[in-house]
Amino acid sequence: MRQAICGILLWFILSIPPIVTFLESIMVLHMLVQLPALIFVGWLIGKSLIARFRPFFITWNENGVPGMLMVVFLTTYWMLPRVMDEALTIWYIELFKFISLPVVGLFFRDSWGKMKTVGKSFLFFNYLSMFGLMAWLYIDTPIQICNNYLEIEQHTLGWGFLIITAVMGLYIVQIAFTDQSEKP
Repeated sequence: MRQAICGILLWFILSIPPIVTFLESIMVLHMLVQLPALIFVGWLIGKSLIARFRPFFITWNENGVPGMLMVVFLTTYWMLPRVMDEALTIWYIELFKFISLPVVGLFFRDSWGKMKTVGKSFLFFNYLSMFGLMAWLYIDTPIQICNNYLEIEQHTLGWGFLIITAVMGLYIVQIAFTDQSEKP
């Protein structure tokens, strides 16, 4: 219950107009701080909601695949440059962001533990390639692809995605060279 209260409190803090304006004024903060924070809100609230609506989650998301499909579709949607622009200029897209991203966190929390290792690996490599592609797109594009952000902000975001991609790659190397057997 404490996590749910923290999640609701974080959601309210993130929705305070000056904080929204600040986080959305810089592209890196918008994409790499605000969006993950909203996903974290859903993850925090998720424990209580999953316990409260256990029959629904068991029936609808028994093996974790439907929930993870929703996570993949919504996170892919929010990585599109046009959507980033629309979230700044169209009020119902902004509202959709504040609703859909906590849903991503909720379904991630419910689905990840239910997924088999092969599914988890597939998703990890999917996001690795997606972040690498977004890094390339934002770094190498010679034009402004987001109307509300400067070209230099796009390049900075691209380098942020590249750092995330590198950290994910290092994680794979760490997994490959450490003992993954279960300890008693």
